[in-house]
Amino acid sequence: MDRESARQRLEAERARLEEVRRAADHLVEGVEQAEQTELSSLDQHPADVGSEVFERERDLGVMQQVRQELDEVQSALRRLDDGRYGVCEVCGRPISDERLEVKPAARYCVDDQARLERGARLRPQ
Repeated sequence: MDRESARQRLEAERARLEEVRRAADHLVEGVEQAEQTELSSLDQHPADVGSEVFERERDLGVMQQVRQELDEVQSALRRLDDGRYGVCEVCGRPISDERLEVKPAARYCVDDQARLERGARLRPQ
């Protein structure tokens, strides 16, 4: 994949993730405002409180995941600027264009990503 195509994909992915982050932030702010305007949670049924806690933790999990993905895109843009984009951080082989099209911020080739997901320790060469 050429540099310009890679940059366009990464910038598009960053824009998409920023939009998701803004929507998640807005959702969490709405929940916080609703919590502040309620008189008391003491009169709520414990199951309702549990549901609210679950939804809040889910929203925070989504926000954390989006922030992590944004960090990965930023890292990929730095690798692109440094001339290391599209090279597996473990084995040093090129990452396939097909993989980069699906996951523009990929750090590992398919083989090393599979090893990582199986729990193997990866050691850069």
